[in-house]
Amino acid sequence: MRIRSLGVIDDAVVELSPGFTAVTGETGAGKTMVVTSLGLLLGGRADAALVRIGSPSAVVEGRISVAPGDAAAVRAEEAGAELDDGALIVSRTISAEGRSRAHLGGRSVPVGVLAELADDLVAVHGQTDQQGLLKPARQRGALDRYAGEAVAGPLAKYSEAYRRLRSVSAELEELTTRARERAQEADLLRFGLAEIEAVEPRAGEDAELAAEAERLGHAEALASAAALAHGALAGNPEDPEAVDATTLVAGAGRALEAVRSHDPALAALADRIGEISILLADVAGELAGYADNLDADPRRLAAVEERRAALTSLTRKYGENIDAVLAWAEDGAARLTELDGDDDRIGELTAERDALRDELSGLAQALTDARTEAAARFADAVTAELASLAMPHARVSFAIRQTEDPEGVEVGGRTVAYGPHGADEVELLLAPHPGAPPRPIAKGASGGELSRVMLAVEVVFAGTDPVPTYLFDEVDAGVGGKAAVEIGRRLAKLAKSAQVVVVTHLPQVAAFADRQLLVEKTNDGSVTRSGVTVLEGEDRVRELSRMLAGQEDSETARAHAEELLAAARADG
Repeated sequence: MRIRSLGVIDDAVVELSPGFTAVTGETGAGKTMVVTSLGLLLGGRADAALVRIGSPSAVVEGRISVAPGDAAAVRAEEAGAELDDGALIVSRTISAEGRSRAHLGGRSVPVGVLAELADDLVAVHGQTDQQGLLKPARQRGALDRYAGEAVAGPLAKYSEAYRRLRSVSAELEELTTRARERAQEADLLRFGLAEIEAVEPRAGEDAELAAEAERLGHAEALASAAALAHGALAGNPEDPEAVDATTLVAGAGRALEAVRSHDPALAALADRIGEISILLADVAGELAGYADNLDADPRRLAAVEERRAALTSLTRKYGENIDAVLAWAEDGAARLTELDGDDDRIGELTAERDALRDELSGLAQALTDARTEAAARFADAVTAELASLAMPHARVSFAIRQTEDPEGVEVGGRTVAYGPHGADEVELLLAPHPGAPPRPIAKGASGGELSRVMLAVEVVFAGTDPVPTYLFDEVDAGVGGKAAVEIGRRLAKLAKSAQVVVVTHLPQVAAFADRQLLVEKTNDGSVTRSGVTVLEGEDRVRELSRMLAGQEDSETARAHAEELLAAARADG
């Protein structure tokens, strides 16, 4: 990794070798920045406070070896990244304003893509993770991951049934609690539909009746106007001397007919006059028919107005016109059918809820059985690890409990509470020595014991869910003496099958490393390119002496450091 302008680090390169690498240095020298840098490359949260004061941005670049076809390589290629001779080039930039950018294999990618790769590339174990594992929910999750498919299979089915039960129960609750409102709504709909059905309106009927009422209301005026117009066009029998339009036009036609052969233009005009004569005859005939058919019956007018009043009472309540009223009736009928079917729906939902609860009971029981079996194996594996970490008499176990709840599901012959992950409450217990009662690890272990228990748990995880690289950030805090030696030995054993990077302040742990990196500041308080060095030979002895006694040149400390290195080599 190359780290620039991150915290106390100005510009430094960290070369991590295969096997076991220990990162050491004075407190505050910037060792934790190594962990922070790797976290950023793996999609960790960006914080503007990490940017070195006076710098516009912090940059972390890393080269991660991957094998073609590995899950990480496949996911990177899906994101558009290209492998560089079997390696992924990853970079992360954080501006002083807090903006963050990520690049993978030469392509800009969302930070979330880096986080997706993290699970397949590096397992980070630090003091934050240690505190997280003290929580029962995290312990249940850890046990489930250790159990693998034995829990994952029934848990997936349980989760699906649980989500469906929540949905069904919510719908059932709504239907039953709103029964009164639904009954009132149904009554209003029935009343409105009955009122509309009694009137039996037709589409567009209100417009038709409005036109008829207008006509009937002015029947006498319309008849008089039609008669006058007919007389003007076709003549009035009662006044033979009156001149009408038909007679005049006919005379004009006869006048032109006698001479039309002499001029085509005049012949065309004569033809048009002939068309006018035909049109006048048609209009005169329709006016005569209109007058004959005009109904001036006041009883019909009264009937029309009565019908219009009935339609108006509907449009005041249900729509601006009869078409809108009919649309309301159609929607209301559908809604009423839905409301009337709620009782049937309540029955269906009740039956489905009971069936889902029965299904959850069976799946919860399967989860309990699988967790119980895995818990025994997990506890035995952690206990065995503790024996190699200078806790030979400690015993680890799991308490898997359920809480009785009359509204819950049946597990093991009892009705117990349940949640999205089953009915089990899982807690990791520790008996540090024979005769001591098992207690939750947060209460039953001292600081040093807790660190070793957590390391044992993490090492067991490493065996069941292996990744290429493991990073331990001072998980040896609070440990010293022989226990520290055993931790170093255990980490060296783990490093035979994976890359292990440990940030440590313990010389007993660092002595077991295949490579030791020293992080040190310059006089101005920064870590430069020369501030991260690989220690070999005499330099490594001097650093181990400093870690042992705080004095690089103490002969006693040097002798002890050389003894530690010799013992570690002999153990390897």
